[in-house]
This record gives sequence, C-alpha cells and structure tokens, in this order.
Amino acid sequence: MFADFLQRLVQPNPDRLPDADARLALTALLVRVARADETYDDSERARIDKIAAARYGLSPFEAAKLRGEAEALEAEAPDTVRFTRAIKDAVDYEHRIGVIEALWQVVLADGVREAEEDALLRLVSNLLGINDRDSALARQRVEGKAG
Repeated sequence: MFADFLQRLVQPNPDRLPDADARLALTALLVRVARADETYDDSERARIDKIAAARYGLSPFEAAKLRGEAEALEAEAPDTVRFTRAIKDAVDYEHRIGVIEALWQVVLADGVREAEEDALLRLVSNLLGINDRDSALARQRVEGKAG
C-alpha cells in the first residue's frame, strides 16, 4: 500500500515532503517509538491522536484515521536508520525538534520510561540531526507540561 511512498522517502535525494506525506511519516515515527518496548497500549494511541490533532488541526476522527495509516506505514517501513534519515533529509530542523518533543510525549504517555524507548529515542534524535542536549531539553519541556 505504501510502497511508492516509501520508495520516494528513501531515495538518495528525497524532495521535501508535501504536508500530507510529512504528517504521515512523522506520525509513523511516533508509532515506531511507541512500539519500541513491545507494548503499544491505549494511552500511547491516545497520546499520538492528541499530538496529531493539535499539531495538524485535526478532528479526533481525522487524527485516529491518520494514526491508523501511520501504523500501517510503520509496519512496512524500512529499518529505523533509513526511515529517520529519509525524514531528516525531507523535513526542516524546526519541525524535527517538534517531532522529538512529540516522541517524548509518546514515551512518557504510559507513565513508564523503558530502557528500549530511551535507546530508540537517542538513536532517532541522532539520526534526525538533533543533539543529545536538544533532545534532553525537549524531554524536560514535555515533563514540565505533564507535571
């Protein structure tokens, strides 16, 4: 279903993604991080829906639909390294920092920070070109809003 999209995403010099494709790719990345600890529960799904609704001005129904498409894309997407590098090449830095904040929201949604999630987020941050300091600041902003 997503073969053409993924092919465009992982080509050597991808074009900047149209908004709809960027939304899908970035939401799929949220799903990938949520699944990192092999537990993908309702709190994480709800957090992804909330992030998508707020970030993209979607209704709850539209956000859930986007998440469903992102779940399917994530299942078909290549390894995390190629997938995130493709996003880095196609999405501007400002939006990637926002993605890191959203990823932290998903990691913290179930109230438990698993080692697998931390490790994947460190890898994803690095592959998206976000340094450890900026990722830590993003996490602190998310924790501050939750607290």
